[in-house]
Amino acid sequence: MIQLGLIGYPLEYSLSPRIHYAALQACELDGTYSLFPIHPEDKEGLKKLLTRVRTGEIKGLNVTIPHKQNVLPLMDELTPTAKSIGAVNTIYLRNNKLTGDNTDARGFLSDLKKFMNNTELEIGKSALVLGAGGSARAVVYALLNEGWNITIAARRIDQAEELARQFANVKVMELNFQTFQPSNFQLIVNTTPLGMTPNIEQSPLPGNLSLPPHASIYDLVYNPRETKLVKDARSQGLNATTGLGMLVEQAVLAFELWTGHNLPGKILYDSVVE
Repeated sequence: MIQLGLIGYPLEYSLSPRIHYAALQACELDGTYSLFPIHPEDKEGLKKLLTRVRTGEIKGLNVTIPHKQNVLPLMDELTPTAKSIGAVNTIYLRNNKLTGDNTDARGFLSDLKKFMNNTELEIGKSALVLGAGGSARAVVYALLNEGWNITIAARRIDQAEELARQFANVKVMELNFQTFQPSNFQLIVNTTPLGMTPNIEQSPLPGNLSLPPHASIYDLVYNPRETKLVKDARSQGLNATTGLGMLVEQAVLAFELWTGHNLPGKILYDSVVE
């Protein structure tokens, strides 16, 4: 039996089990996908869980908030992508080494291109990334590789500046609602957990903020299906989406790394769309 799972905290609203059970079923594989809620301060619990991957008991793990960077020093090796991003979302054993990988960047970019119909991704466009954690790193990495100009806005300015130091030509601005102006960005990406179930009335931006008239809004939060940020953006006539497509696309890539099976994203997308 193949044992897979997800590390994060909290996890009770995650859709990952539904997606990966659908993948296992589609490939006729006998397996499980478990949730491993590990508190941010529980370093020992994190180490013990990773030992189960080392011994082969667990085949692979996904990693979500707040552990994408916490697991870095616990890996034997990082893939070039994970090393460049500075965050891990997929773990597996390769050549008897605990390996940290990152499928978030490719998953995000794949869904972003569908969302923006490929035609709007010209080089030189400006994107505003809200947040500076592990997910933000993957988004910044993906957009920079596509030629975007990036500005990071975060409440923790030290975290944003640390991220900017790792990636060349990234600007930083403080997320202060008294002075904050989204300017002429063509794309705004929320990488913070604000607005996630059960706190669905929260948003990384105030509801009365006038957004750039031609901006597209991409919210990595996928539960609820329409976040407050997406709802507010759509009320201003803007193109907006949640991160459900990214969740599916990164899961397709992770599942292939664990099992060798490549599935069409639609099969997994249908598993979480009622």
